[in-house]
Amino acid sequence: WRATLGRRRLVAIFCGSEGDRDMLGKRFAAAGLADSPAFRLCRGEVSSGFDFPAAGILAISASEALGRQLRIRPHPRPAKDRVRAIDDFLDLQPGDTVVHAVNGIAKYLGLEALEKEGKKREYMALMFDQGIKLYVPVSQIHLVQKYVGAGGASPPLSRIGSRAWARKKEKVATAVRDIAAELLAVQAARRGSPGIALGPDSDWQADFERAFPFEETPDQIEAAKAVKADLEAPMPMDRLLCGDVGFGKTEVAMRAAFKVAAAGRQVAVLVPTTLLCEQHFRTFSDRFAGYPLVVESLSRFKQPAEHRRILDKLAAGSIDVIIGTHRLLQRDVAFKDLGLAIIDEEQRFGVEHKEFFKRLRTSVNVLTLTATPIPRTLHMALMGLRDISALTQAPADRFAIKTRVVRWSEDLIRRASLREVNRGGQIYFVHNRVEDIERVAEKVRRILPEARIVVGHGQMEEERLASVMRAFLNREADILVCTTIIESGIDIPTVNTIFINEADRFGLADLHQLRGRVGRWKHRAFAYLLVRDEAALSGDAMRRLKAIEEFDELGAGFRLAMRDLEIRGAGNLLGPEQSGHIAEVGYDMYCRLLEEAVKRIKGQPVIEPLDVTLDLPGEAGIGESYVSDEKERLDIYRRFARCGSEAEVEAEAAAVADRYGRPGPEFRAFCEETELRIIARDAFVPYVGPDRRDGCLVLKLYGWDCRDAERALRDVRLNLDVRRLAGPAAIAIGLKRRILDDPSQLRSFLKMVLECLRRHAPGSKASAASSDAIVRTFASADLRSHT
Repeated sequence: WRATLGRRRLVAIFCGSEGDRDMLGKRFAAAGLADSPAFRLCRGEVSSGFDFPAAGILAISASEALGRQLRIRPHPRPAKDRVRAIDDFLDLQPGDTVVHAVNGIAKYLGLEALEKEGKKREYMALMFDQGIKLYVPVSQIHLVQKYVGAGGASPPLSRIGSRAWARKKEKVATAVRDIAAELLAVQAARRGSPGIALGPDSDWQADFERAFPFEETPDQIEAAKAVKADLEAPMPMDRLLCGDVGFGKTEVAMRAAFKVAAAGRQVAVLVPTTLLCEQHFRTFSDRFAGYPLVVESLSRFKQPAEHRRILDKLAAGSIDVIIGTHRLLQRDVAFKDLGLAIIDEEQRFGVEHKEFFKRLRTSVNVLTLTATPIPRTLHMALMGLRDISALTQAPADRFAIKTRVVRWSEDLIRRASLREVNRGGQIYFVHNRVEDIERVAEKVRRILPEARIVVGHGQMEEERLASVMRAFLNREADILVCTTIIESGIDIPTVNTIFINEADRFGLADLHQLRGRVGRWKHRAFAYLLVRDEAALSGDAMRRLKAIEEFDELGAGFRLAMRDLEIRGAGNLLGPEQSGHIAEVGYDMYCRLLEEAVKRIKGQPVIEPLDVTLDLPGEAGIGESYVSDEKERLDIYRRFARCGSEAEVEAEAAAVADRYGRPGPEFRAFCEETELRIIARDAFVPYVGPDRRDGCLVLKLYGWDCRDAERALRDVRLNLDVRRLAGPAAIAIGLKRRILDDPSQLRSFLKMVLECLRRHAPGSKASAASSDAIVRTFASADLRSHT
């Protein structure tokens, strides 16, 4: 560099990120070269550098200066094309089996609008045993969940009025205590172990993260923060990073690996396949270039002598990051100071390996990466017994993969393949049987005689397989006919069409992983799931293929994992005996009972949220005229039911208005009633309704002394006509007829009353200032004259 700067009047290094610019600036300054008049660090990106000696100019990219491969930052696409967040795990369709928390198992019939006392509202129609229908108000939608059993079979419907459902819940609640104790024992062992608490981020860490050549998604930033917080905590990390294929899990893992390696501890990256091992080795080496950290790989592509050399260096602590397959789990592998284990696609490992991972989690930081978690892993994360971070936002300039389920058609294969080759792309043709893969390759050659076709599978000799993959990577072949060796993590941006032969033989996770091997860059990708003409597909196969075709949007991996749970059943969580209990009450109810058991063993209170019934006049709801699609309306009702504060209700209302346009009075009334339910729940008021005969508003109380409620309302100093009712704890507030008959004014008055009771609710600290604030807030409504 010194000689070059002396011979050129301008040496320009183009940096694609501030991290590269800062890092190179510090290094040239440390070497005493930054003061040279020829030296320039420029922001920008060049595909490759050039030297023009006659003009005295040298231009070079930062990636070339650091020995990395260059990746151009893609331009972000408009926000409207970005993936939408996952709002619900399982979509309800009419005809689905559901579980009502109070009444048991039923059949969902759809949303129905019913008229009661002149007001029309929407209800969920459920059919129980003997054809009995129950209409559940949409305000109680949280009580209804889709049924997921242990093996996908539909259970018998419950009988309303019978104690059979309550007995089933009691039986399962008793059974889950043992599994809760076992789950907590594993977690306690991990929490009781001394962790490897790292310090805060260093300057190196900041430089490393700024050098990321793409734009991070908000999910990536949040996940990276959560992982680093775990690494700085005093107990071992056990986090599941769930993100769709191509959503940036590897970058989050590399930031964690860099933090641990830079702190002087070793990192092991466990991958299920040799090809993925080699790809991760290239990716990690590329990102770690320019730092004094050693990255190595261990797989069957290495010779025995190389294995011994790498293992010796690993034991001596000379290797900072080791990337390997199952070979890393063998007895002769020793680490000097292992600080982090990254497990990519844990479901691809065997049972004995998972036992090793379980032991590992009690003493070492563990980060698990997955696109479609297996039911047990997903369950543990959703239960809070494992930490979970989800990447649901697609990177910029990424398109959803068009997925089609089709019968075998030579014409379709030819047309789709020629379209891909003519736009300069490549193709995967997956056939997962080694014994006849050559015959399938011959069929493809006959269909496409002009294409260059190679064959690769896991039973080939290492050198031959490596040669085939090198030829395909170097674009010396157009089509790779292969088994599922490409399934995990292979990233070739030029491959944007995939055919999966006999797709009905694959599981949902396999199909999603294979589909994710295309569409890795800015081009639209296509996935064709081929089924045999003569095949009579089984019910489960049809459901899998329908699901993979239906969920082809970006970020569908998490939804597919839940649909896989629905099709295959939750199975055993820690033992096969649990599957029968899941079949009895459904997966969601089982999770609730298990969660309650966990809390009881921990000594935490089990608090059931207070259900609030508002029996108010007027129409309130979303309305078919505003949102015509029933599935969308149901989804919106669910989102509002999950709101825990008035601010969240306002945010949801704004989101709906932004998507569907200006709402009418029916939807605005629904939003106001949702806010009133939240306030009533906090005020311990489970029922509110008018009594027109006596001219009053009735409020039932929970946990209150009626005298305290009377004092709280009189403290507002609005001269309310408060009466104590006989029987259960309840009070009535006298109102004029015009308030009782005006839904808008009644909601405003009720909000004032409930706000007052919330401030004075059992356990809260009442103050005169808070009462004065309520009076000032609602003075504009001139409610004093109405009471």
